[in-house]
Amino acid sequence: MDSHITDEFALLPENAAELGLELPTLPPAQRVRTDHDDGHVSGIKWGDEPPRAVFLHGGAQNAHTWDSVILALGVPALAVDLPGHGHSSWRDDGDYSPWPNADAVAVAIRQWAPDAEVVVGMSLGGLTTIRLAAVAPELVRRTVLVDVTPASIQRHQAMTQEQRGTVALAAGPAAFDTFDEIVALTAAAAPHRSASSIRRGVIHNTRQRDDGRWEWRYDRMRVLRDFALLWDDLARIDVPVALVRGGASVFVADEDVEEARRRVSGLDVHVVPGSGHSVQSDAPLELTEILRVHL
Repeated sequence: MDSHITDEFALLPENAAELGLELPTLPPAQRVRTDHDDGHVSGIKWGDEPPRAVFLHGGAQNAHTWDSVILALGVPALAVDLPGHGHSSWRDDGDYSPWPNADAVAVAIRQWAPDAEVVVGMSLGGLTTIRLAAVAPELVRRTVLVDVTPASIQRHQAMTQEQRGTVALAAGPAAFDTFDEIVALTAAAAPHRSASSIRRGVIHNTRQRDDGRWEWRYDRMRVLRDFALLWDDLARIDVPVALVRGGASVFVADEDVEEARRRVSGLDVHVVPGSGHSVQSDAPLELTEILRVHL
């Protein structure tokens, strides 16, 4: 696989084959962009019809983290690059917390997916979804939070390097001499994933600089806020909420689930056995079947 691909969708056939999907044709996918007061939000619009689902990725990821799930799900969708990630613009203040994220994402959803049936958010994307549902409830008719609660940042701070998995890469080196160096580092952090899926992920999440070195395709969060404030926003959501936990992840503790149940009436909880924090990467087909229930 060429790490210098010019068509970001050229890897989709390999992705579908690895999942065992027999697709006569791949769904059309196009890069879209929405300008807002602090820059622009980029995303991938899947299908020719209005998106039925919106996907928000985690910190240090990008919209392509959802490729496998969207291919398997087979419905029109919008996968958004959060501010400071993927092809979205970076903020001068380095604040990529759920508050400014939700404001920026809301503009994109209003333009590209105003009638989506569900918003799916993983990790930082899940926290952004909580804030989005509180301040723009007309855009969130149902939500699925993937391995995150407002207490997850607290859990993260107490984790070992191994428990953090690929999330730990965001605190490591920012630039590398070669592309393969990044692939090796990522593979070491996620030894349970296939070499091809890791390489695809690194291709989408890196770029080569003018000096020949490679860097991540995301900015680093330089403003830390109290994410526990989002518990109150979670309690304000009056649409169906589901929580998907990675069975091998420690980002969500049992007591966090109980607190979420106290805040959200009828919270629907799913556990994906063996999956780590990034359920969409570790168990995309299992997550897809859960999402079908919420469409």
